[in-house]
Amino acid sequence: MRKRVVLHFPGFEPLDAGMHHARYVRSAAQSAKTWNLDLQTGELQRTAKTAYFDITCRVRDAGDGVTQSRFYIFDHCALVNSLNGKPLPRRILDGYRSALRIVTQGGMAGYLRHAWRFGLFFLFPFLLVAVALGLTAVIAALPALLGLNMLHLLWSIPLGLALFRYAFLPFMARFHTLHLFADWEMADAMGNLDRPDVNAWLASCMEGVREALTEDADEYLITSHSMGSAVATHVIGMLLAENPDVFRRGADQSDRKVSFVTLGGAILQCSMLRPATTLRECVGRIARSPQIFWLEVQCLTDSIHFYKSRVVALAGHEDAPQATLAFIRVKRMMAPERYNRIKRDFLRVHRQYVLGSEAKSNFDFTLMTAGPLPAARFASFTPESF
Repeated sequence: MRKRVVLHFPGFEPLDAGMHHARYVRSAAQSAKTWNLDLQTGELQRTAKTAYFDITCRVRDAGDGVTQSRFYIFDHCALVNSLNGKPLPRRILDGYRSALRIVTQGGMAGYLRHAWRFGLFFLFPFLLVAVALGLTAVIAALPALLGLNMLHLLWSIPLGLALFRYAFLPFMARFHTLHLFADWEMADAMGNLDRPDVNAWLASCMEGVREALTEDADEYLITSHSMGSAVATHVIGMLLAENPDVFRRGADQSDRKVSFVTLGGAILQCSMLRPATTLRECVGRIARSPQIFWLEVQCLTDSIHFYKSRVVALAGHEDAPQATLAFIRVKRMMAPERYNRIKRDFLRVHRQYVLGSEAKSNFDFTLMTAGPLPAARFASFTPESF
């Protein structure tokens, strides 16, 4: 592999392109030590629609072969910040409104049927906040409950609100509870496509992808993490609807070598909503595209995805080619002491797909996006084969 173009769609995190670049630099340095790579990561460059940086990779003690990768970032930090930046009462109300839509549109039933742990992940933040609000209400209503003079409400209501603000909220922040409220708002929007800001951003991503595809390369690697997988599916699927030959190039219309890699993907988080017909159609277009190899990377200890699911079939395309599944173990990618520290932090485990490795295993994000191997090799990759 001499030249690669990477189109990366990150998960739902408050990180802009600069922060994703900084994370990649840190993670790549770790993976370079693990895999004996000589890696040089360039500065972040910005275009009108996206941002990118260049990577030069050489495997030490393996001759003079060099792989050049251009890594495009399609972050949605502005949307994350917009959802998280609302006043607290609005964040809570909007979160519950989205949760109600997800329940009534069939999402929760699908989660519990096909990935019960993901169903619990959906319920967790809303139940936790409901308990906190209930305790706040009980404290505020204590005088009435105890038959005291209603003047006592002058201290009980402020006490309840103070406990919610200064005790319950900090406790819930340890579990990123209100951030998860925003995540479910985003999932609701990605399924229903009824938010103008989200739709405009998807259109902007499409323009950025068109720009990236003007680059010549041996491989075009589309990677997506978590919520980013639903985003990438929308963008790539809509590009295919607009132009079925978007992944052909030149006067001879030869096929580009395209890999679509979903990491801990949350496509079904959105596509299981009944109104998500556009997203389900996009899944089918990608699955049926002869130019695209689809690899779904999953992990048993990651509860925030649909482990062992057949994404294409569950999106209504039983007859289409199914995504190839590759299973990884976070435990094998990390030093034992570090894994013991993070194994109960479900969001940290979920991020490991795109972070550096301390030990050789059957997957490494840096090796896939910067190294000499085509992404399709990671469907059956072993450290011994490298």
